[in-house]
Amino acid sequence: MKLENTKAQMRKGVLELCILSIISEGEIYPSEIIKKLRSSELIVKEGTLYPLLTRLKNAGLLDYNWKESTQGPPRKYYQATSQGRSFLQGLISTWDQLQHAVNQSTKNLTNNE
Repeated sequence: MKLENTKAQMRKGVLELCILSIISEGEIYPSEIIKKLRSSELIVKEGTLYPLLTRLKNAGLLDYNWKESTQGPPRKYYQATSQGRSFLQGLISTWDQLQHAVNQSTKNLTNNE
């Protein structure tokens, strides 16, 4: 079993939470989402982001609108719907519970190092 594969799976598991959190701050263009994720050391490629955005949009958690661009064709900007913000709160609550459980399960390991 390779550590890098497990680490990648862990990142993928929290990606939806992170993306919804970023989008809930306000209307945003996908390249800005990628920049914010990279600054948090969550490296995401467009091939990962766009299908996830589509899935969240189809679930009613995101919406988008087109804006003219000075550098080419119109751009699609995403924003969270009220359902998306509510869903995000549920994800945050679940994350907090999960983080607490993991911390409790591993505290003896981290204290012995």
